[in-house]
Formats: sequence, structure tokens, C-alpha cells
Amino acid sequence: MSITLLGVHLVFGSKMNPTYSYLSAVVSIVAVIVSSVRWLRVAQREHYIPGYTSRFALRWYSDRYRVINPILAGLAAIAGLVVVARPDDLLPAGIGFLVVLAATLVVPRGLGYRGSTSPLKYTRRLTTLAVLTWFINVVFVGLGAWFGLGMAFGVVAMILLPACVDLALLFTLPIERKNLSKFVDRAAKKLEKISPRVVAITGSYGKTSTKVYIAHLASSTFTTFASPASFNNRAGLARAINEGLSPGTEVLVAEMGTFKKGEIADLCRWIPPDISVITSIGPVHLERFGSEDSIVEAKSEITKNASVVVLNADNHYLADLARRLSSEGKRLVMVSGKDINADVAVKDDDEGNLVIYSGQRRMCSMPFLDVSLTNIAAAVAVSLELGVPESNIAERLATLPVAKNRLNVSTNESGITLLDDTYNSNPAGARLALGALERRKSPLCRAVIVTPGMIELGKKQFEENSFLGRAASRIATDVIIVGYTNRRALLEGVSNAEAEGFKPNILLVGRRGEAVRWVRENLTFGDVVLYENDLPDHFL
Repeated sequence: MSITLLGVHLVFGSKMNPTYSYLSAVVSIVAVIVSSVRWLRVAQREHYIPGYTSRFALRWYSDRYRVINPILAGLAAIAGLVVVARPDDLLPAGIGFLVVLAATLVVPRGLGYRGSTSPLKYTRRLTTLAVLTWFINVVFVGLGAWFGLGMAFGVVAMILLPACVDLALLFTLPIERKNLSKFVDRAAKKLEKISPRVVAITGSYGKTSTKVYIAHLASSTFTTFASPASFNNRAGLARAINEGLSPGTEVLVAEMGTFKKGEIADLCRWIPPDISVITSIGPVHLERFGSEDSIVEAKSEITKNASVVVLNADNHYLADLARRLSSEGKRLVMVSGKDINADVAVKDDDEGNLVIYSGQRRMCSMPFLDVSLTNIAAAVAVSLELGVPESNIAERLATLPVAKNRLNVSTNESGITLLDDTYNSNPAGARLALGALERRKSPLCRAVIVTPGMIELGKKQFEENSFLGRAASRIATDVIIVGYTNRRALLEGVSNAEAEGFKPNILLVGRRGEAVRWVRENLTFGDVVLYENDLPDHFL
């Protein structure tokens, strides 16, 4: 049998019995709807970016640790080929269909339907995506059933389900952009009417912490509103402004993130910054950008129309940008966590305090904190540019808050010190957290690190996680490696440390919950544990 579908001439064997064809089509559609829940969850967690659902599917299907996944995925692919090649031969086709059906419902093992750390949120956008995904499959499989090839079309639909979710994402992208534009226009009009001074912040890391610091310092003098949580993209900032910005607000502190060039430029068109801040440049999201130079180019869009730009003088990736902005006559404020010759600097005085310098002049001091000193310096610099009196800054620095899940320090009822750094996933933050762990460890107590490693570091991911494993093993008595994404790299780092004479206890667990249970059952008064990063459960 041959048919022409969308201009493509397809040749098949004889069609099968209509009853079996329609029955297998119905079963296929049910399986697709059930299994799609997992892939829709992946799409939602990956910000609805087309292509990422298939990318994660390939990672799961090639899982080297759960060998059942590549084995069943391979069997499903072979069985699918048998069904497509012999749709009229009921016995092999039927067996092949059942293999694909079983694999669709149970593979990949480890990627749950409900999700523990990242459950599916039934938003309007998710519902639209789900309905379109199902519709595409119903039309495709139904067409196959019409031609007596329901079983063959069904196995194709089941095998290519993640790709179908990506296809639906492509189809809905223009609709979502148009729908979002209404909220963006409303936010832009509200912003123009209230007319606060806008502080825009970006960087590979340190954005949220710096935002929290600036809001804390500026609110001593001005009515200040900061974008909440990680509302740092077009949709999040539009929502933050529409729902949170109130009349009389004098300063808006907006965190701006990006996954590609042009996104920050678009944000700055309707949230024009008066003061722009770039906290850092590093390999975070290197997988998406390809190089640090591309990251600099994308982040530097925030500086274009700002009257003042605050840059991290300690970050060598920003050196060329600083020279270019200076040559363009832009007012540039350089901040540092080690060089008092910077415009604003913060340094440890080795006596338990941090000293703030402005124009090489000692401005004030504050209690020591396990945070990035350049982030504090940037917050002070912005506050000075806004016109916050130095006395107010000095007073507020003594009560500087720490952003949630970013090296928060607490002691539980059992006397165990907890370092919660679960929202950090970058090399600089990891080094800072390990330093905090080392300062709190004692010879008679255990020092534990729980980590899945760092992600989205592109070609540097293995190397950076190997460094993390080595550094953790040199400090901690116990290293608990969570999941499989970076297990090999972390273990290589552990091995390197062991060759140097360090012998930590190594524990491998599949999920963070297992590590938490181990901590509760094994640590006692005086012990300290660092939770460094936490990956959502759609990662391996």
C-alpha cells in the first residue's frame, strides 16, 4: 500500500484488519496522553523552549547508570521498525506494538509522572500545550487508522512523543508571544505612569542576592519595589510590575535573566534602566550560549541606555566591556571584593568584619557574612548613585538579609549547622559555600556536603564538577553525591583528592531525599552540612 502524506510518498505493506487498526490506534492515543504528562513537565521546567524536551529525552534514553533505560529504548526502536515494516503481519506487529506500548509507559525509569521536586503546574499555557500535543497525535494516529495502519502510526506517535511536544511548542510560540504582549504593554504603561528610577541587574550569578541587597539599602530612603523571587524574564517582570508596583514607588529594582541574545535588549525597551548592574560573567548557561564572549555580549545589552553602569572589577570577562563603555563616555562605577582602588570596594579586615571603601576612603564596616563581597559592593555603589546617605547605608548593612536558599545558615533543634545553598549552581558560588563549610568545621565533628554538582556549564561542566569533587573531598568528612548527571565528574575529583591523601566517606544516592534521611540519621550536635545546589527531578 502507498499513500501521499504532506507531499511525501510513503510505501507500506498491505493494510491490517480494520478492527485491529482502530483498536491499536485508540490504545496508542491513550498511552500518548498518559505518558505525555512526564514530557509536558520537562517542557514546563525548561521554560517551554522548543527542542529541550527532546534533548532531555535523549539524555534519559542514553542513561549509563540505569541501563534499563537504553535497553528498553533500543528494544522499542527495533520493535517500532518491525511494526512499520510489517504492519499486515499480525503476530510480529502485535508483539512489536506491545513492546513499544510498555516502553512508552515505563521508560524512562526515574522520570516520574507526578514529580517530587518539580510537580506539573496546570497553568493555561501548559493546558494549551497539552491539548495541542494530544490533538496532533489524535490526527496523526487517526489518519493511520483510516488507512488501516493504526498500529504503525501508533508506534511512531509513541516513540516520537517528546519530539511532538517540541513541535507543539513551536506551533504555540507565536500565540504565547502575542498573548504575553498584552500584559507587557499594560506593565509598560503602568511603569511609565508611576515613573520610578529603574535599577536593572543581570549577570551569570549573583543577580538575586544583589537585588535583595539593593532593595534593603535603598528602602531606607526611598519607597522601593524589587521584582520577587526569580521573576527575571519577560513574563515574570510583566507580572511583577502589573501586580506589585504601586503608585508612589520611587525605585524599581529589576532582575533580568537571559537564555539568548536580544532578550535583555527587549526587556530594556519597556523597562528602561537608569542604573544597570552586571554582577559577574561565568560559565553558567554556557551550554545555551556556547562561549563566555557570547554571554558578555548578551548581558551587556543592559548597559546600552543606562546613564550609570556598575561593573564587577574582579571579573576578567568584563574588562573589555569596561574599556569600551569608558571610551563611549558612559559613567562607569567599578566595584571589587579585593581591590580598594575600585570605586567601591568591600574587604575582609581579618578581625571578623567587612570594611566598605568608597573612592579609596573607608566609609564604614559591617559584620562578616559568607556572601560575595562584590555583590555587597555593587549594592553599596547603586545606593550611593541613587542618593542614599552613607549613614543610612552603614546602618542597613548591619542587618543585610541573605537571599533565600543562597548560603542561608541555621542550626536545627539537634544542634546541627545547616548551610542551605540549594539555589546556587555556579563555580564561584560553590567555592564560597565550601569556604563557609570549612570555617565551621571542627576536628571532632563531621562536615558533610550534599551535592548533585553543577549544570549548564557546557564544555566546562565535567572539568568544573571534577574540581568541585576534589575541593569538597579536601574539606568534608563526608561527600554525598546526588543523582547521576555529574556523578562521573564528581567521583573523578574525589579520586584526585584521595591520591593527595584525603579520605572522605563517599555516599552515592539517587535522590536528595535519600541524602536528607542519611543526614538526619547520622549527624549529631556540632556537625555541619552543606547542601550545595539541588537539581529538579527531571534531571538524571
